[in-house]
Amino acid sequence: MYLLATINVVLSLAGSALASPLHQKKTINAEKRYAIIDNDWLSAGFIPYLQALDAGIEILAITSSTANSWQKQCAYHALASLEIGNLSCIPVYEGATYPLINTYERFQAWEAIHGKLPWQGAFTPYNATAEAMGRDPTAGSDPNRIVKGAFPEGLPNITAVAGVSAAQIMIESVHKYPGQVSIYTAGALTSVALAVRTDEKFASLAKELVVMGGYVDVNMFQATGSVRQADINSDINLMFDPEASKIALTADFPNIVIAGNVANQVQSTQEFLDEIYEVKNPYTELVHKYYGTKFPFWDETAMAILIDPSIATNTSTVYLDVDISYGSPSYGNIHLYSEYLKPPNVRNVTYVNHIDADKLKAMIKRSVQYPKSCATLS
Repeated sequence: MYLLATINVVLSLAGSALASPLHQKKTINAEKRYAIIDNDWLSAGFIPYLQALDAGIEILAITSSTANSWQKQCAYHALASLEIGNLSCIPVYEGATYPLINTYERFQAWEAIHGKLPWQGAFTPYNATAEAMGRDPTAGSDPNRIVKGAFPEGLPNITAVAGVSAAQIMIESVHKYPGQVSIYTAGALTSVALAVRTDEKFASLAKELVVMGGYVDVNMFQATGSVRQADINSDINLMFDPEASKIALTADFPNIVIAGNVANQVQSTQEFLDEIYEVKNPYTELVHKYYGTKFPFWDETAMAILIDPSIATNTSTVYLDVDISYGSPSYGNIHLYSEYLKPPNVRNVTYVNHIDADKLKAMIKRSVQYPKSCATLS
């Protein structure tokens, strides 16, 4: 009995030693969550990083991608929106401007054979009149041009980090914090693919890859619905750079989460935008004026799943591949398989089918009404 008591005391003391402040600090650091947020940022596209900050996630980098517009313009939007919220302590890194293989001419030739997409993103034909009226730039001879009239948030006075690409900071970050960095992407996956191909350990050292995009079984919506229905069910994020999508979505990340069809579940409404604007600040004003009610909360849905996986009320584990046959009408779209019928060189992903809509809206509302700033983060 005495021996047992002595052993218990020794174990207790050992436990106390392990629970010392130094050990606690290491444990806390080990559990800390980090994210790199890659997106084709626009004027009212900042909500995902406000969500992440509200959840206590440390954003190591915000990176720009091409999809809705050219990445340089998107980087400026990211910088401007960070600045108005006193968040310029978060660094911005520019991503790849062009897809791995795809070009404007190649994209237009594909459309000539397989039909038009309702939204072509940066591959929309150049329109000088539209840009003069404040539309973000598309196509044209200079992808680095900045359309100043497209910045209701104001042009930024800060700049992106020079000499370090989005792919580079992704690689550096996962090596610095192995197993702790979530990679979020809601634009073209070019920078993620470049990181995968540059460093063979990159994907395995990340915590996860969370993707906004990856629609399945939506052809009937595209064929029988309105142009807007076809638009919200098209997959420009993946189709802009199909080869990069395939590289990223078949890489050996510990987990890949796909927010495809589910991203259409929660629609923006004027009533909800009015609710957000009950608290006045620069972010609520931009959301109220410019978010609009045409589209769902696409990117916000993907970020909510990254923050709190329990928001996903129905998921499927499936195997995923990306069609990279240029002659296919499904070029750039995903195809899902069961384990028993899958082709070689694909991997399993978590495909989210349904989320808790009320929980998502609460996340959005809180993060925009009461945003974090560099002062509160420090």
